Amino acid sequence: MFGTSEELFDFIASGLGKFAEREGGKFSMQSGRKREIGFTFSFPVRQTSIASGILIKWTKGFAVSGTAGRDVVACLNEAMERQGLEMQVSALVNDAVGTLAGARYWDDDVMVAVILGTGTNACYIERMDAIPKLQSHVSSSGRTIINTEWGAFSKGLPLTVFDRDMDAATINPGEQIFEKTISGMYLGEIVRRVLLKMAEEGALFGDSSPEKLSTPFLLRTPDVCAMQQDDSDDLKVVGSILHDSASVESNVSARKIVVEVCDTIVKRGGRLAGAGIVGILQKMEEDSKGLVFGKRTVVAMDGGLYEHYPQYRRYLQDAVTELLGSELSKNVVIEHSKDGSGIGAALLAAANSMYGHDL
Repeated sequence: MFGTSEELFDFIASGLGKFAEREGGKFSMQSGRKREIGFTFSFPVRQTSIASGILIKWTKGFAVSGTAGRDVVACLNEAMERQGLEMQVSALVNDAVGTLAGARYWDDDVMVAVILGTGTNACYIERMDAIPKLQSHVSSSGRTIINTEWGAFSKGLPLTVFDRDMDAATINPGEQIFEKTISGMYLGEIVRRVLLKMAEEGALFGDSSPEKLSTPFLLRTPDVCAMQQDDSDDLKVVGSILHDSASVESNVSARKIVVEVCDTIVKRGGRLAGAGIVGILQKMEEDSKGLVFGKRTVVAMDGGLYEHYPQYRRYLQDAVTELLGSELSKNVVIEHSKDGSGIGAALLAAANSMYGHDL
């Protein structure tokens, strides 16, 4: 995450090489052909073609040097050459776009895709006539995919002192604010900051302020999730996580407060994510002049946060239902598309193959 561009892409190419080795004799290419890769790249790029894109900036805590302003496909192709791999990228795919493609392959009603994992993003299918700058472009379907990069939305969000202090301490202060309020990389850190304040000013854990709790990103979102799942009488799991991660000794009363803090932060994150989905659906409804809410519309979800955090999923769904109302929300199906971005990238790579398909 903090090395050079060459180190990062050599690491990826090495992983691809090991994966190909494990395949053994299950799959072989015709002589002279290279294996084709669908490259899921979940960072903002200026996409110049189906198989090229210039990195605009790193997000999600990455600070790899020498990549911004370069074609990330060329970076990976060069790394695969250095590793001696007979492979090449035939499709560069944003993770949200990959999820949309993968889910829509099976279901024509998929119109939106959202990633909720370490980071977050969303994309949706838009009418070409609703995009002023693309009026000169011709599309056989009359539609295209808009990658919103909604993690970068940073205006008008309800922020607390904990959000502002965390943002100031990141490597990209003032940027990716929506991502910093709803995604998996940051929820645990917000909880940690709240607990530290309560320990220092409200003696949450007794007279001593736990020094280790001052360590940034000490609490991870999986820890927060595990604490929220604890249904034991004495909240033993909560106590264990506080002790093991932060060297904090706690009583049952303090543990109950910790769970409440976790729930508050996760509830806000899930509801903001749900509001984002509703915003996209309302935009599509306006552009189509009423053709979205009157029929089944599927939102494909991928990412570890959404997959593994049941309370987050529930709060997101509740917000969508609340904002749309019970009648309209009946037609909106929010569906988990496991590994959707990778599957979608493979499908798009196959569709853009330089070799003919023998079907």
